[in-house]
Amino acid sequence: MTEAYINKIATAVPPHDVHQAFMQFGRSLLEGDERKSILFGRMAERAEIDHRYSYLSPEPLPDGAEGIYATDFYTRKTFPSTAARMRLFEAQAPALAEKAVTRLNLGEESRRITHFLITCCTGFSAPGLDLEIISRCGLPGSVERTMIGFMGCYAAINALKLARHIVRSEPAARVLVLNLELCSLHLKETANLDEILSFLIFGDGCAASIVSADPVGIALDSFRAALIPDTGKLITWNIGDAGFDMVLSGQVPGALLEALRARSDEILAGAPVSSIDLWAVHPGGRSVLDAVERAFDLKPAALSPSRNILRRFGNMSSATVMFVLESMLRSSGRRLKGCAMSFGPGVIAETMLFHGAG
Repeated sequence: MTEAYINKIATAVPPHDVHQAFMQFGRSLLEGDERKSILFGRMAERAEIDHRYSYLSPEPLPDGAEGIYATDFYTRKTFPSTAARMRLFEAQAPALAEKAVTRLNLGEESRRITHFLITCCTGFSAPGLDLEIISRCGLPGSVERTMIGFMGCYAAINALKLARHIVRSEPAARVLVLNLELCSLHLKETANLDEILSFLIFGDGCAASIVSADPVGIALDSFRAALIPDTGKLITWNIGDAGFDMVLSGQVPGALLEALRARSDEILAGAPVSSIDLWAVHPGGRSVLDAVERAFDLKPAALSPSRNILRRFGNMSSATVMFVLESMLRSSGRRLKGCAMSFGPGVIAETMLFHGAG
């Protein structure tokens, strides 16, 4: 049976680091409530995030600069409608996607792409990203396109699963996978501390990768989904009148800890935890990574790649685990074994076993 490999991964983020600006914004929403303000500051310090990126600039932009001044978009008392947010997504997302695909350095290989998969849960338009990227990046007009929409943070694992199915059924296939999210388009003007804290971790980013039968990079061995019963209300993502509405319950880490610990043998296909060299865990937040570490009884260094991505970029929804895997491609020359996982609405853990091709 033909094996499928991630041959290349490239990543990109928008130009503006907005984390500190958001901290100020979050505090301003809690003015007059000292208890909530103190708690927000404490939780922000524990988040272990230093940077997050957006096309929304904290400072006014000169003419022709990339992005939009944030306070022109998020004007107090008149936050933008969902339609306005989607117009900005349509204007900005293609440039970020093009940046990531360009960094793959495909050259003439771009004409050999047979399939194009996109994951996104933060914006919609039609004609959309698929046709825009075909035009901008010189992909063949005959490429088969699939949109994997509104699945949230675990969508990248599902895209890799689909890419593997394609390559195993069509060994000559070359699949371009794009994971793009503009999470910063969905801030709310609210005094609800839980909502503000959920905004605290999210940033914007994009990953592009090539999956083929070429035995280079990371081999995709197997996939398994783990649905946690009775957790459907812990993570939700719905389209509202003023952007998309998120619920991210503080119960998520505990639910993941119990489920992953109980299903460790199933997720690892019977292999011992000690046999896994690389852990590509979606950094949904510090507490999520702590839960995974405890569930598998991992040494602190095991999740260093995920914690590093969280610190540098925050949670970029579906793109984030690909940022972690990109850092692991540098180790793929040896036949290291790995486990990747992402979490999202359901609550579901989507998991993948892989190994280095070298």
